[in-house]
Amino acid sequence: MSASKVKSKGICYLAGAGPGDIGLVTLRLREVMEMADVVVYDALCNPEILKWAPSGAEIIYAGKRAARHALKQEETNALLVEKTKEGKRVVRLKGGDPFVFGRGGEEALELVRAGLRFEVIPGISSTVAAGAYAGIPVTHREHTSQLTIFTGHEDPTKPESKLDYDQLAKNPGTKVMLMGVERIGIIAAELVKHGARADLPVALVRWGTTGRQQTITGTLADIAAKVEAAGFKAPAVAIIGDVVKLRESLNWFETRPLFGKRIVVTRTRKQAGALSSRLRELGADVIELPTIRIEPPTDKLAMAEMVRDAHGYDWLVFTSPNGVDAFFEAFYKVYKDAREIGGVRIAAIGPATAAKVREYRLTVELQPEEFVAEAVVKEFQKDGSVDNLRILIARAQEARDVLPEALTKLGAIVDVVAVYRTVPETEDVSGAIARFREEGADMVTFTSSSTAENFMALKLPLTPNFKTASIGPITSATMRRLGLKVDAEAKQYDIPGLVEAILAYFTGTL
Repeated sequence: MSASKVKSKGICYLAGAGPGDIGLVTLRLREVMEMADVVVYDALCNPEILKWAPSGAEIIYAGKRAARHALKQEETNALLVEKTKEGKRVVRLKGGDPFVFGRGGEEALELVRAGLRFEVIPGISSTVAAGAYAGIPVTHREHTSQLTIFTGHEDPTKPESKLDYDQLAKNPGTKVMLMGVERIGIIAAELVKHGARADLPVALVRWGTTGRQQTITGTLADIAAKVEAAGFKAPAVAIIGDVVKLRESLNWFETRPLFGKRIVVTRTRKQAGALSSRLRELGADVIELPTIRIEPPTDKLAMAEMVRDAHGYDWLVFTSPNGVDAFFEAFYKVYKDAREIGGVRIAAIGPATAAKVREYRLTVELQPEEFVAEAVVKEFQKDGSVDNLRILIARAQEARDVLPEALTKLGAIVDVVAVYRTVPETEDVSGAIARFREEGADMVTFTSSSTAENFMALKLPLTPNFKTASIGPITSATMRRLGLKVDAEAKQYDIPGLVEAILAYFTGTL
């Protein structure tokens, strides 16, 4: 397209969101999401991708499910043209790949006709990904070197099917059908009618690559009956061919220890990733439902003054990674050089907090083995007398007073600075609350007292088999006060310890 024909500075990114596993999206997709003005997304996109959009971005749902369309295709085309003409960066987020039965080509042509810029960002298609996660390679030298892809969901305006069943049946190799699980009986029967083997293996993979993945296998002769008996619904991919037999040996994803377990992560949106990724690696279906977010403290002036004078203390104590980040964000607004922190020694509760301090190229000189405030006091006592030592504790605004009170009793001169506060999360960009209401969960995780308090404040329906996991005894005490039973508690009070406790609970080794 020549520059003279372009009518707007806007651009539309026709982007593939991949098959569902958020780890399978491209770096380019994340880049454009982070600078988007408008995001138009489909039903099969992982909603966690939406959290990468800037807070002010316009998020528009244009999903299609069977006969239920949020927007008709013509309306979606017009919307993309309209928003791009306004000079905006528009991300058209499509499940899988935009050009593999994704109607991305139609949307691209509309943008061309309007003289607008666009870019295509390919995505991994469920055509190959669903089979891969079900242990079925769509090609294999000993079985087939040919792959045929077709859709079982045709244009409803067509008077008759355009599928050439005769050719499909006679084509050697693997056949992959996208969409059309509700027509699997008709399609299987037509393939057999036109010459395909009735005993040809078939696999249907639902919600492929995600923790919700379900797979059923059969043959062209019996797959329809099995689908009906299992109540198997869309979205699903059908894989037809002898490669399906390899699933018996190659089923790697569905054998993970937490596969089939739906686990809720209530940490802040920014912090959820570490816990979520560990749980997903173990096969869990993770719902990120942040109940809190981090905000600056109420008294910003007091914080600025205490951070400015931190170099005058003997010790600086951090109780969480959030505190470290908030402290140094304020510190570098005053100072340009880390050496301005002077000779203050640093103490940290927990390895994650210590690791965060080290990210700022500073040394942690005191770190207790237990990750609670009480252990810090004991560690200080081991280090010698704290009498008349000046200690600054950088922490959350609503934290417990155990540590400052105990150090004061030992003779230290203690100041406390609130460098951040936790407030209830009010946004639900990914629709996690609605999904929890509809599907429930096997377990909800809590990483602080505030996550538990704010989760309960949502007043969500809790099923009888509802289980919980706590990061440590302080959080557990809050949970019990709120009427929650603690089913699993981390022995090591950090994210790896919490994951170990969850794994032990579900594998029966707790």
